[in-house]
Amino acid sequence: MSRHVQVTIDARDPRALARFWAEVLGYVVPAPPGVELGPADDPFRAWEEFLARIGVPEQARNSRAAIEDPQGHGPRVFFQQVPLEKAGKNRVHLDVRAAPGLAGEERMAALEAECARLVALGATRLARHEPQPPLDAGHIVLADPEGNEFCLD
Repeated sequence: MSRHVQVTIDARDPRALARFWAEVLGYVVPAPPGVELGPADDPFRAWEEFLARIGVPEQARNSRAAIEDPQGHGPRVFFQQVPLEKAGKNRVHLDVRAAPGLAGEERMAALEAECARLVALGATRLARHEPQPPLDAGHIVLADPEGNEFCLD
């Protein structure tokens, strides 16, 4: 029997990192239990109000956040606050599939366009790897606002 997975990312600021990754992946922040969100409602504000209502101390309200695929296909991503800074290269990283089915210069142009969008959101561009057929179609390495590496693939 297969299992569903949740990807968990350590963070200094879970809410800010959740906002970033929701934009990158086209994910949404789920509503708090028993709360209906309208299209214009800010889910983080709803969580802040919910946590205050159930007695969570203010200093603990940004200790975690989550985002989900609105179609329910991709894994849930959970962000948990940790006291330590990132210390080295990730042992696991995400590959964001930004140019499926494309090859060569068309692929790299699509990756560059997505890279520009993500840099505007707060990512840092780290490296571009040119296509080297037949095994490498080319990719761009970035880091999220807290320094976690990921690839545009």
